[in-house]
Amino acid sequence: MNKYKLSAFTAVVAGAMTLAACGGGEEEAGGEGGGESLDSNIVTIATGGASGPYNIIGSTLADVYSNEYGVNSRTQTTGASVENVNLMKEDKIEMAFTMSDVVSQAVEGQESFTEPTDKISQIAALYPNYVQIVTTAESGIETFDDLVGKRIAVGDQNSGVEVNARTLLEGHGITYDDIEVDYLGYAEAADGLRAGQLDAAFLTSGLPNASLLELSETLDIRMVSIDPADVEEIAQDQSYFVALDIPADTYGNEEAVSTAAIMNALVVRSDMSEDDVYKLTQTFFDNLETLGNSHQAATDITLEAAQEGLVAPLHPGAERYYSEQ
Repeated sequence: MNKYKLSAFTAVVAGAMTLAACGGGEEEAGGEGGGESLDSNIVTIATGGASGPYNIIGSTLADVYSNEYGVNSRTQTTGASVENVNLMKEDKIEMAFTMSDVVSQAVEGQESFTEPTDKISQIAALYPNYVQIVTTAESGIETFDDLVGKRIAVGDQNSGVEVNARTLLEGHGITYDDIEVDYLGYAEAADGLRAGQLDAAFLTSGLPNASLLELSETLDIRMVSIDPADVEEIAQDQSYFVALDIPADTYGNEEAVSTAAIMNALVVRSDMSEDDVYKLTQTFFDNLETLGNSHQAATDITLEAAQEGLVAPLHPGAERYYSEQ
C-alpha cells in the first residue's frame, strides 16, 4: 500500500493562482452549464445507503458535474464500498466513494477479492470515516468486550462498514460466532435499535451520521469507545486504521469518544481519459464549499491532504491537476 503514498504538499498555491488555474477555457465550451465538455457522456457515481454521507455528498457532486459539463451524472445507491469496487471492476460506474481498507484489499487481491485489479485509480483521499458503535442505555454494554453474546448490526453484507466491523471484532478476539449478526445498513440499524430488536450497531461514516443523529433525538443512546492502544495494535497489521475521537456533543455525548477511523477514497475507472479525470478532479476541488454545505463530513476534505495515504495508483488526470497547484 505504501508504494502508492505520495509526499504531502509543502505549499499550496494562494487563492488567486488557484482561481487562475481553475479557469480553464482553452477548449470549446459545451454542456448545459456552459463549461467544457467531457469525452464521456455519463458519470455515474456509486455511493452507499440513501441517508449516508457518501450519497449526500455524491448527489451534490453529481449535480455539479451535470451543470458544469452537461453530462448525465447521477448517483447509484449501493451497499457501499465492496459493491462499489465490484461495480467499477465490471465497468458499470465511472466514479465511487469507498473506504480505503476495501480499495487496498481490491488492489492487492485480498479478503473479499480473489485477485488484484488494475481497473481502479484514485483521485483523492477524502475525510475520515469514524467507527461509531452505538447502543442503548438499557443494553448493559459499556465496553467493546461487552458486545460478546449480543445482537449486533454490522452493516450491509460485504460493505465497508461490515469489513472493518469484522476486522475490529477479530482484533479484540471476537468472531461472528460470539455474537448474533444482523447485516443492516444505517437506517435499518437505527430502526432496529429504536424497536429494541438490536443491542448495538456499527455505523461507520463521516460525522455526523444522519440516521444516528436522528436516533439520538428520540432514544437514550450510548457510544461504545475503542481504546486507542487497541487501535494502534490492530493497525500494525491493518495500517489504514487510526485512532480518533468522536467529538463531544456530536450525538449529545458529554465527552469525546475514542474510536477507530479509516480514510475515505474517491476513485475512478483507470480507463477514463486523462483529460476527463483532470476536469473532474479540478471541479471537485473547486466545489469543496458546496460539498461541505451538503454534509459536514466534506468540510474535512482538503487539497493539502488529498494525496496523503493513497491506497490505489493516482490517475494521471488527477496527478496533472495536483502538479499544477
